Amino acid sequence: MTRAQQTVSLALLASSLYLACFLHIIPSTKTIQDEVIPVFPFWALVSFGSYLLFKLGWGVFTFNDVPEAYNELMGEIEVARKELKSKGIDVD
Repeated sequence: MTRAQQTVSLALLASSLYLACFLHIIPSTKTIQDEVIPVFPFWALVSFGSYLLFKLGWGVFTFNDVPEAYNELMGEIEVARKELKSKGIDVD
């Protein structure tokens, strides 16, 4: 089973459990039924958005500067400029 299939299966399981709780198929206390279950989708959405924002911030924070890659890229640019100039194309 691929990772995408596992994710879809987990999402279907979670939505089925939520629907069963929302429709009173799974018994729970009145407080949970009236105050927690109705706002759970919004809470889950806000939590998922916070997680994605954290992942984005962490990716920016841990972004590595790679001088070797920069030097290699600049070398490739110089080679491309020389090849274009040899073919008669003016490059700044």
